[in-house]
Formats: sequence, C-alpha cells, structure tokens
Amino acid sequence: MPSLFISHGAPSIAIEQDDFTRTVTAFGKSLRGARAIAVVSAHWQARGVRVNAVARPETIYDFGGFSPELYKIRFEAPGDPALAREISALLGNAPLEETRGWDHGLWVPLRILLPDANVPIVEIAQPSPTTPAELLRIGQALATLRDRGVVIAGSGGIVHNLRAIHLGDKSAPIDDWAKQFDGWFATHLAARDFDTLSRYRDLAPNANLAVPTPEHFEPLFVTLGASRDTDKLTTIYEGFHYGNLSMRTFAFA
Repeated sequence: MPSLFISHGAPSIAIEQDDFTRTVTAFGKSLRGARAIAVVSAHWQARGVRVNAVARPETIYDFGGFSPELYKIRFEAPGDPALAREISALLGNAPLEETRGWDHGLWVPLRILLPDANVPIVEIAQPSPTTPAELLRIGQALATLRDRGVVIAGSGGIVHNLRAIHLGDKSAPIDDWAKQFDGWFATHLAARDFDTLSRYRDLAPNANLAVPTPEHFEPLFVTLGASRDTDKLTTIYEGFHYGNLSMRTFAFA
C-alpha cells in the first residue's frame, strides 16, 4: 500500500463535487484492498505521540460557520484497536486514546477518498511541539505496515493560510506567493530532497506566509518518512482553491 499525503482544504469540500473530489475518489479505488489506513491529521495535536484505539469513533465537527448540511454527516469508518496497539508498540509504546472521535482533518478527505467508509482507520496524534525530523522518524517506524496492507497517510495542506484565502471565490486566481511556495515544494519532492524540505522555514520562498503555523504542512513528513527509495511518486492532484489554498495530493508506491 502507498504512503500518501492528502490535502483536506475547506470542510465544505465534503459536500462538493469538483476536479479534486473526482480525482481523489478515482485514486481511492486503488485502495479498496487496503487492510487499514494509519493517519496523522493536522487537527489532532498532543503533547506527545498518541494512538486512537477507539473501535467506533464519533464524528467531530471541529469547525464553524459552514452549511448545516455538513453537521449532519456521520463518518462511520471503524477504528482498529488491535492495529492501534501494534502502532503504539512501533512508536515506543505511545499512549492509547480511548475516547476521541474523528476530526475533520481525517473524515473530510477520507470520505472523499473512500466513500464507502469500510476501511478501518487508526489516527495518530501529531506531537506538538515537534520537528520535521521527528515526524520523519514516525513515518519510518510505520513504513513496515505498508507491506501488510496498511496505507500510511498525512492529512493537511502544502499552503494553508486561512487569513489570506479569498473565501468568497473558490476559483479565484492563484496568488503568486502561494504558487511559488507550492512549486518549490513540488520540485524538491520530485527530487526526494527531504533534507531541504525539512528546512522549509529557512529555505523556501514565502514560507512564513504559506505556512504561518506548521500543523497543516508537517504531516507530510510522516508520508515522506514512510516512503522508500524504490517508490514511484504519483501526483494525484495539484491545484488551488480560494486563490492560495493548495490541494496538492500525492503518493509514494
């Protein structure tokens, strides 16, 4: 199974149809044989690594001001407590979470990727504070699960600055600063230059504007850590919503 990074954009994407949703759903057909998905989301941060071991997590609506239709969605994909315990062991006996539901950084993109919601999921908290090096190590620790049918996924966004988006126009022209950062990222991703990507804050153009806070960008380092030198990089989707919200989604397999 692949190591995957999926952008989740605005929560409203869960009830919309566009090029992004169609492309991601089409890619999701290749994952139907997956045993499970292990996900690090931008919307679960904890003081250290934690692993969700809830068998039937509730849907969390951790956003506000959107269509009432969004708050009626129930994401019914199951958890996998046995796999959660195994992942905990791989991550140095990380504590198990016994009550948490699915945050929208998980259920919004996975509802698009796997609309049947029949693949078990284990969510792993993004430690905060953290570093790209630590997240790479988490991905490396999880990489062996790929051989046993487990997709390793990060969920967030390459460019994610909610103060700068053109919220009234999903098809707004792309801001140059966002295009430059996203292009810089894509270039170094294709070269597997993970060291340069790890130093994005110092080396990338417009980094402080594109990544004002790290929680949406840095789950991608779990994806990179779980990749292998023999993997092929597939760009599933590249493009923007609202002028600068990158929806870039990619996989190593």
